[in-house]
Amino acid sequence: MIAEIGHFALILALAVALVQAVVPLIGASRGNAAWMALSGPTSAAQVLLVAISFAALTHAYVTSDFSVMNVAQNSHTDKPMLYKVAGVWGNHEGSLLLWITILAVFGGAVTLFGRNLPPGLKSRALAVQAMITVGFLLFILLTSNPFERLEPPPLNGQGLNPLLQDPGLAFHPPLLYLGYVGFSMAFSFAIAALIEGRVDAAWARWVRPWTLAAWVFLTLGIALGSWWAYYELGWGGWWYWDPVENASFMPWLAGTALLHSAVVVEKRDALKSWTILLAITAFGLSLLGTFLVRSGVITSVHAFATDPARGVFILGLLVVAIGGSFLLYAVRAPALKTGGLFAPLSREGTLLLNNVLMATGAGTVLLGTLYPLFADALNLGKVSVGPPFFNAVFLPLMVPMVLAMAVGPLMSWKRGDLAGALSRLKIAGALAVAVAIATWVWQGGSLGPWWAAGGMALAVWLFLGVLTELAERIRLFRAPFSQSLARLAKLPRSAWGMTITHAGLAVFIAGMTASSAWKQESVQSQKIGETITVAGYAFTLKDVQSVQGPNYLASRGTFEVTKDGKPFAVMQPQKRQYKSPPMPTTEAAIETTFLGDVYAVVGDAGGDGGYVTRLYFNPLVVWMWAGTGMMVLGGLVSLSDRRHRVGAPTRARLPAHSVRA
Repeated sequence: MIAEIGHFALILALAVALVQAVVPLIGASRGNAAWMALSGPTSAAQVLLVAISFAALTHAYVTSDFSVMNVAQNSHTDKPMLYKVAGVWGNHEGSLLLWITILAVFGGAVTLFGRNLPPGLKSRALAVQAMITVGFLLFILLTSNPFERLEPPPLNGQGLNPLLQDPGLAFHPPLLYLGYVGFSMAFSFAIAALIEGRVDAAWARWVRPWTLAAWVFLTLGIALGSWWAYYELGWGGWWYWDPVENASFMPWLAGTALLHSAVVVEKRDALKSWTILLAITAFGLSLLGTFLVRSGVITSVHAFATDPARGVFILGLLVVAIGGSFLLYAVRAPALKTGGLFAPLSREGTLLLNNVLMATGAGTVLLGTLYPLFADALNLGKVSVGPPFFNAVFLPLMVPMVLAMAVGPLMSWKRGDLAGALSRLKIAGALAVAVAIATWVWQGGSLGPWWAAGGMALAVWLFLGVLTELAERIRLFRAPFSQSLARLAKLPRSAWGMTITHAGLAVFIAGMTASSAWKQESVQSQKIGETITVAGYAFTLKDVQSVQGPNYLASRGTFEVTKDGKPFAVMQPQKRQYKSPPMPTTEAAIETTFLGDVYAVVGDAGGDGGYVTRLYFNPLVVWMWAGTGMMVLGGLVSLSDRRHRVGAPTRARLPAHSVRA
C-alpha cells in the first residue's frame, strides 16, 4: 500500500507541476498578480508530494519489501542499513526519483528564500523549473516506475552492486545531483530573464548564490567520487578521464565560468548575453551527463545501462529543453543591452579570458567524450579517446588561466594597469622560477618529466599571487599594522571565499603534479615473508587470512612496513568476494603522510605460492583533496556573505519631510 501511495504522489506531483509551469507564466505575461503568486503554493505542494514518494521508496528498501521490483533488484536482507538506504539511489529508477526530489527542493527554496525577488522574475523562473520537473516526472512515470510490483515476490533480493557498497559512493550521487540540479536554478533564472528581456546587476546578484551552491555541491561530489576511485578500485590512481567522470566535470567547468561571468554582470553590467549562454550551457551539460549515464551508450562502474526506450526519451528531453533554450537565446539575446564597456587589460578582461579558457576546456572534454560514440554510430570503427588526448589538449589550456588568476584580482575594473599588477607579483614570480629550477635539479634534469617543474612553479605562482592580493587589500606594509589588521577583520566574506578557493586550487595543482610525475609502484607475485621496497618503504608480507564480513568473504593480507629500518605501519588490504550479487572488489590499505600516501593492495593467489600485490607511493596525493576541501570551504564562506542572503539591494524612499526643497 505504501508503494502505491508513493506512485500516486508522483502522479499528483505531475499535475501540480503542469499547473505551476503554465499558470504563473501566463500571469506574468498579463501582469496578473494572483496567477503569478500561484507559483509559491504549487512549488511547496511539489516538495511535499515528491518527498512522500521518496519516503515511500526508502521505506520499501529499509523494510526489504521485495514485492517492489526495484527493491528486489537492488537490495538484500544481509546488506548493512547504510547500503539499504543508499540502494534507493544506487539504480536508475531510484536515482531519477532523487533527481526529481532535489529539483522540487530547489524550487521550494526559491519560494522560501526569494521573497525579495520581483514577482515577474520569480514566477517565470519557477514556471521554467516546473517545466523541467514535468519532463522528468513524465520520464519516471512512463519508462522508469520505481514502484512497480513483482508477483510473486522473491524470498530475497539480488543485492546492490558491491562497488557501490561504500560510504563514499553512498553520498557521492546525492552531492552530484545537488550540483547538477542546482544549475537548473541558474538555467531557470536565465530563461526567465530572456522571456522578460532584462538582465541587470540585480539579476546577477540573485543568480549567484544558487550557482555558487550548485558549484560547491558538484565540487564536493566530484572530489568524493575521485577519492572513492582512489581507495576502492585499487589501481593507485584518482582520475582516468572516464566518460562518466567527464559527464560531471563538464558542467563543473561551465559552472565555474558562470560564477566568474556573473561577477562581471553584477559589478560592471557587462557580459550579459555571455552569462545567459553559460547558464544554459551548464545545465545543458548536466542533462547531457544524465543522458550519457542512463542511456546505455557508455559503460562504466557507475553508469546505469538501460533499454533504448529510456535513452530515446532522455535524448528527446535534452533536445527539447536545450534546443528550445538556444532557440530562445538566439531570438532574445540580441535585444539585451550590452552594458558597461571595458578595456582588454582590465579585471573584466581577465575574467573574460578565464571564461573563454574554461569554455574551451569544457568543449575539449565534450569532444573527446562524444567522438568515440559518433564514430561508432557512423560505423567509422572503434575509437578510443583516453588520458593521453585529454592531458595533451586540456591541461595546456589551464596554464594561461592559472597564470591570469594571480594577475586578475590585482587589476582595476574597466581599465587596468598590467605593468603595475606584474610589479606587485615580482616576488611571487621570482620564487616560482626558483621552485621550477630547484624541482628540475632535484628530479635529475631530463630524468624526470619536464612538465613537473612547471606544475610546481604554477602552484607557487598562484598561491603567492593569492597572498599578494590579500596583502594589497589590507595594505600590508603600506599602512600601520593595526590598520591592516582592522582591514583584515572587515573583509567581506565573499573576498575571503575567493582567497581560500584560489589558494585551494594552488594546493590541488601541487598535489596533482607531484602524484602524477613522481608516483612509484611495484606489481609482483609476493610470497609470505618476502620484502619489496618502494620509495624507501619496505613492505613485508606477513600472512594472508580469510575473514568473514557481513555479506562478503575476504582475503586479508598483512604487511609490516618499515622506513629506514624503523617500524612505519601495519597495513591490511583486502580482496573481497560478495555473495549477492557475486562479485569481487578490492579494498586498498592506505597510510597517509604529509609528503604522500603509502598504498598496498593484495590480490589473488598465484601458482608459485605467492600473492599478487601492488605497492605504491603517491607523493603529495592528499594535497589534492586538501586543496579541493579548501575550494569547497571557500565556496561556503562566500555563500555565507550577507549580500548573497539578502539578494540585490533596494533603494529606500526618503520620507517626504526629509527631502530638501
